[in-house]
Amino acid sequence: MSRIFTSFRFVFHESWPLALRNGSCPSRSPLLRAPPAGLTYVSAAGKKDLLDLPVLNEDEFEEQFVRGSGPGGQATNKTSNCVVLKHIPTGIVVKCHQTRSVEINRKRAREIMREKLDVADKGELSEVLLKKKESVLRKQDKKKKAHENLERKKQYKEALVADSKHGNDTV
Repeated sequence: MSRIFTSFRFVFHESWPLALRNGSCPSRSPLLRAPPAGLTYVSAAGKKDLLDLPVLNEDEFEEQFVRGSGPGGQATNKTSNCVVLKHIPTGIVVKCHQTRSVEINRKRAREIMREKLDVADKGELSEVLLKKKESVLRKQDKKKKAHENLERKKQYKEALVADSKHGNDTV
């Protein structure tokens, strides 16, 4: 399992107040305070679940920014923040208009394109499809267990009613 790790080291300028340089300023969040001496913060980037998605080559893409559609009125109808990304060798087209930000839409369009290229390349063995099938099976199992539990409750109630009726006849 490969993960990308980035380490951050805080650098403090000498003109900053001593409280900020020491990280002891009470108004600062614990996340913004300097790490103890010799330690660095580590942050993981990217999707950790999907490991073998193909690397994208920007030369193989044709990118357009078009006007979006759907709810949002003037904010969506007048701005060209919908990203259309076409992979020229395969002809796969991805259209992303999830947010109002062009940069976020570009990033999400590339993530979707990576997943689609993985499906096109590996077919049924694609991680994306395997995860989706796994999710569907988990949902089916959960639904089946809930249905069995409901049936058990129904049978228990029927048995209670039958016992109470039977008990009333003898008394």
